[in-house]
Parts: sequence; structure tokens; C-alpha cells
Amino acid sequence: MALSKDLLRRLALAPGVPGSEDAVRAIVRETLSDVGTISYDRLGSVICEKRGDDGSPRVVLDGHMDEVGFMVQSITKEGRIFFVPLGGWWGHVLLAQRVDIMVKDGIVPGVIGSKPPHFIKASERERVMALDSMYIDVGASSRAEVEALGVRLGDPVVPHCEWIDFEVDGVLSCKAFDDRVGVGLMCEVMKSLSAESLPNTLLGVAAAQEEVGCRGASTASTLTEPDVGIVLEGTPADDLPGFVERQGLLGKGPQVRLFDPTALSNRRLIRLVEEIVAENELQAQFAVRRSGATDARSINTFGKGVPTVVIAVPCRYIHTHVALMQWRDYEAAFDLIRRLVLRLDQETVFSLTSFE
Repeated sequence: MALSKDLLRRLALAPGVPGSEDAVRAIVRETLSDVGTISYDRLGSVICEKRGDDGSPRVVLDGHMDEVGFMVQSITKEGRIFFVPLGGWWGHVLLAQRVDIMVKDGIVPGVIGSKPPHFIKASERERVMALDSMYIDVGASSRAEVEALGVRLGDPVVPHCEWIDFEVDGVLSCKAFDDRVGVGLMCEVMKSLSAESLPNTLLGVAAAQEEVGCRGASTASTLTEPDVGIVLEGTPADDLPGFVERQGLLGKGPQVRLFDPTALSNRRLIRLVEEIVAENELQAQFAVRRSGATDARSINTFGKGVPTVVIAVPCRYIHTHVALMQWRDYEAAFDLIRRLVLRLDQETVFSLTSFE
């Protein structure tokens, strides 16, 4: 089936930092309203359940709704807005970037303040500015002027960007591919299987608050009670200068993560993925990561333990305003995930954790 680039565009452009995922949640709810039963955990994660036969294994497709962003921390008497990060940021990618402050009645645009080169000392040029030294400029000259715009402490702040189709075929750029890519894939797989008889109960989860500790995946798991977890992500591509052993290249298919410091993928589940890739001549990349985390961190240790795997679309420059991805990797990830779901019947799922 043809996947919807417009769905991914709408998801990526929607504002949704941790704890303020309302706009993303609305798109997910609209997209999946006819697919299954919709429910929520108390952090706001969306759960769409397509029930199988009684006793069938419960398979979770998880993509997190939130993106990295900021929160208003203080407003100075001169009208400067200091902020705290929500998720991981590197100072080099922030100065002079545009942001949107999400106030009660709309959006207040701003820029992250930056000295022009004329005022920068040589010693300053050689170091990364700390985030707690940065501020947002909304053009105001006083605290009262900022407050008159509706800005308050705790307001969420979102990167401001546009969606771009590059001249190179299939290359797309936007903010928030981590993890609107995963949310989009979850929605597309759920829709594609809505009219099919499944060997399992399939639960699509659009999780809240991953970027601040994989929290929504934990709370949602108390409702979904997964037997298998398939975590869908937009993962850092490593086809960049300085990387020798590359395991996440644009255009080479989805990345299947075997390990990161927070989660070990179930070995038998990995072997099943490898079988599906080989049998169907699919393109995929397998990776062992020295850093990073996904919702697998919360899902794989839920209850008595959940066999989990991470399937991700490589994206350059994630956690910035300008991530890049290749559309055919998204399509290939969809194909692999869909085939994997259809293989997860009761016998197969039982075999993943049978240790006799």
C-alpha cells in the first residue's frame, strides 16, 4: 500500500515537547479512530487496540510522540527568556535558531540569542556555550512586555522549522523525525492491518515523554501488558565524516538495534527479524550502539520481562531543527514491521521466552 507522506509531514510539524503532546495526540486519534479501540494512560499516551482471539499474544508497536524542546525557566527584567532543555541538546546547534513559545492562546515566536562575530572574543569562539547561558529573544525590552504576550514560566518551547522535499529524490528534512517517524510507522502499520485477521492482539502506542526518561512507555505498558514489544524510532544516522564502522546509513533500509546501554534486544526475536529479511530479500541494517536509549528501556523490563526489538529509520542531524531522512527507508521499515507482526502468533511468541 502507498504510505502517506502528508501524514508524516503533519506529525513532524506538529508541536509536541514532553508533557505537551496535544497536537500530535490529536493527529494520532484522528488517524486511528476507525482502526481499533482508543484509550489513554494518565500521561497522555494514546493506545489503539485491535483485538485478536482470546488468549492471543499481545504485540505492542510503540512510537513516542514527544520531540526535544525546551521550557520557559525565567524572564529577566530586560525581557530575556531563559529556558531549560527537555531532552538532549548540543549547544552548537542552537544559537540564532528560531523557536515557538506555546502560550495559552497561541504561539509567540522568538530566536535564541547570539552575539555577532564582531563581539566574540577568541577564547569564546573555541568553546560550546552552555545552554543555561542562552536565552530566547522575543523582541521585548522588559518582563512586563514579555508577560503581556502571554508568556509564563513553564510554557513549552518548540523548534520552529519547515518541511522540505530535497532535490535528491526521497530526501526529506524537518524537525522531530525523532520520533514522529516512529509514530507515523505505527499508524501506517495499524491502518494496513485493520481489516485483516491477525494471529495476535495488536496494540499501537503513541507514547508520551520518551525524551525525559521513557516515561509514557512505562505507564502505557500497565494498560497494554505486552507479550512482545516492537519499538519504532528515528535513530541517529552515522554516515557522517569520522565514522568508520557505519551501521545506520540513509537509503540502506531500516536499522535493527541489537543493543544500547538501556536495552538488550531479545536474541530469538532478532533471529526472526533476520529470517524475514532474508526470506523476503529486504534491506536492513543491524546495529550495536554504545550510547542512546529508546522506549525499549521501559518495555523490555515491564512485569516479568518483555522480548523487545527496536526497528528504526536512520536520520541525520536528529535533535536539531533540520533532521534528514530517506523516504524509501521509511517504506522499507513499514514492510519489515508489517511482516514481523504477521509472524507473531502464539507459538512463536511463546518460543521467544521458553527457557526449558
